[in-house]
Order: sequence, then C-alpha cells, then structure tokens
Amino acid sequence: MKTLRRMYLLAGLAALSSCAKDHLPGAKIPETNKEPTSASIQGNVFEPALVDATDERVAQLRLPAGFRIAKFADQLRKPRMLTVSASGNVYVTSREAGTVTLLRDTNGDGKADVNQVVATIKAVHGLTIHQDKMYLVAVKEVYRADINPDGTLGTPQQLINNLPDGGQHPNRTIGFGPDGLMYLTVGSTCNACAEPNAENATILRANPDGSNRVIFASGLRNTIGFGWHPETKELWGLDHGIDWLGDDQQKEELNQIKQGAFYGWPYIYGDGSYSPHPRPMGDTTYADVLAKTTLPSLSYDPHAAPIGMVFYTGSGAANGFPAEYQNDAFAAMRGSWNRAQPTGYKVVRIHYENGKPTRVDDFVTGFLVNNNQAQFGRPVGITTMPDGSLLFTDDNNGVIYRVTYQK
Repeated sequence: MKTLRRMYLLAGLAALSSCAKDHLPGAKIPETNKEPTSASIQGNVFEPALVDATDERVAQLRLPAGFRIAKFADQLRKPRMLTVSASGNVYVTSREAGTVTLLRDTNGDGKADVNQVVATIKAVHGLTIHQDKMYLVAVKEVYRADINPDGTLGTPQQLINNLPDGGQHPNRTIGFGPDGLMYLTVGSTCNACAEPNAENATILRANPDGSNRVIFASGLRNTIGFGWHPETKELWGLDHGIDWLGDDQQKEELNQIKQGAFYGWPYIYGDGSYSPHPRPMGDTTYADVLAKTTLPSLSYDPHAAPIGMVFYTGSGAANGFPAEYQNDAFAAMRGSWNRAQPTGYKVVRIHYENGKPTRVDDFVTGFLVNNNQAQFGRPVGITTMPDGSLLFTDDNNGVIYRVTYQK
C-alpha cells in the first residue's frame, strides 16, 4: 500500500519575535498578520483497503468480557444514522441513496427480517423521533413526518428549507433537548476558513416547527454526534479536528456545549494552540480569540472521525449492559484518512463520573485487519434498542451491528 505524502508550507520568511501557543514543530505564528506566519507541516494520506465483512472477520471483533456482537442487518446501501421507536422499529438513513429504511425484527432472533424504504429525501442524513413524529434533516432542509401504526411514515412536511450550504461537511444531524427544542448541527464548508455564513460551524436551535432559529454555539468545525447527559441534562458533542496539521494534530474534541459559547475553530484548537491558517482578521489577535474560546473537556486520537454518539440508559432492560455503563456514552469512530497509521475504525466508550467525562476506552475493535492495511467496517450511526442492546452502522459494507450482554 502506497502512502501519499503532501507537504504544506504556509508562508513565512522572517524570524518572529512574538511567540504563540503552538504545537506544530518549527512553526512561528505571530499574534496578528502584521508579521508573517511560518509553518512547515507534513500531511499523510492513508486509507486501508476495503474487504468483505465475512462471518470469520466478524467473529474476531473484540469487545469487553460478556459482550457479544452480530449482524442485525446487512446488504444495506451505505447506512448512516439511526433512530429507534419505543416499540423497537429501527430507522436508518442513507444519504447517498436519499432513503429512510424501516427495519424490524419480528421474530425476536436479533436480526431484522423486515426491510422497507419508508421515505425518499435527497441527501437525508440525521433523524430523530420527538413526540411520536419523525424529524429528518438533509443538507438545507428539515422535515417532519407522521409515524403510522405499522411503522411506515406519512408524507414528510418541510419545516426548514434554508440551512447553509454543505460544502465539505454536509452531514447534518438533529436532536431534541430536555427543553423540547430542536437542535441541528451544521458543519463548516471547509477544512479551515473564515465562513461568510455565521450559521456554518455551529449548532443551531429552533422550535419544533422550525421557527425562531438561532445559533446556539459556534466555532465547532463539524460536530455530528451529540447528546444530553441523562442526569445533568448538559449537552455534549464530539467535534472533528482540522486536517493537514500533521499526523498528531488536531485531536478530536469532546465539548460540553453551552448556549452562546465559542469553541475556537478555525483559529484555536486543542488546549489553546494557534492554527497557522487562517489568521484572525484585522487587529484581532490570536490571544483575543483564545480569551473567548471554550476549550475541550477531553481529547481523542487525531483524525479518528467521530460520528454518532449516544448516552446509555438501558441497564435494566432484557439485554441491558452492566450497571457501570449507565449514563456513559458510546461513540462511533469512523476512522482516519489523513495520517500514516490509521486510527478510529472502532466504537468507544466515554466514561462519565458525576456528570463529567473522565476517559475514553475501546469498546468494539478489530475492524482493521491485515496489519492495518485493510478494514471491513467504518462505524457511523449509533443508538440503543428498548431491550438494552446497542446498534451501530457501517457505511462501507452496508451492515448494522447489534451488541448484547450475556448476564
């Protein structure tokens, strides 16, 4: 497998007297653009080859003791995000196909035996159920649909049609908070740039009918997975770090997302490091931006690409996990492309103590095979079933996996 190497040189010819917080080797980043910025960064591209999700490969997936994993559904068309009704109906989107599919396990064997397309919406991605109605988000639109008694959906009604352009990050997600309001993630159009539309790189909040839309939090490059802690009701989200800062930067971020807070992108990353490009505009300094930036609560492997995130509350159900998993979060790490050694390609557990995250542990690993030269799964969407089991999608081989615990 060939590794493509790319050198990025961000302008700079003179030695600088002003210094900055900066973790890039040899970088010289002044506070303002009155002096030149200089940073030499080596970026790698490596994507493991895709191989089939055979029974033999699935059998070698690694989980903590007592847990089991199996295919819930396969031969799906690039499944992405998931939601589940109280009755156990599973809904999954395919942005590429523009479909919402209903999956049902009618005989209780842990595998879907009903597979039915119930909506067709161009580029549909995020979805959630709120007050017995389905809410769906595409690149620029939000829809609401009735859920029929048989699990099918009524004709989607458009609530919003003017979300910002997608650009590099068109994967919108949606959720409803404890306040009953709608939350929408809107990624940046670029890797790192000054966005002309203030709604890009944000989380938006609106009424359930789409009205009264406001920017809830900003400076979030691409927060796809988010959720509210079951006890504290605080909002947490996983943000994607900037690419092309090298193999070991920028780390992925877990943020407590607060109303009105700014999280640094595109100028500040990590524990307060300065991004060499773009620089703050006008007389604004990096220090000015840092002073108003909320720094992450935890960091994770650079380029791991967190997608779905869900808090676990199912320990009392039939297939519920042990009590120590209660109120922890699970996240799907789709996996890197912008580093020499792959990272991600797994599901992780985020430990919370007293409502605050403390560490991240592997939960499902083994999708990387052949000495990390190949992979058979890139986890994306993740959710829990009423019976306490965990579902997550793989959008490469078209599989949904189900994780159970054997008491």
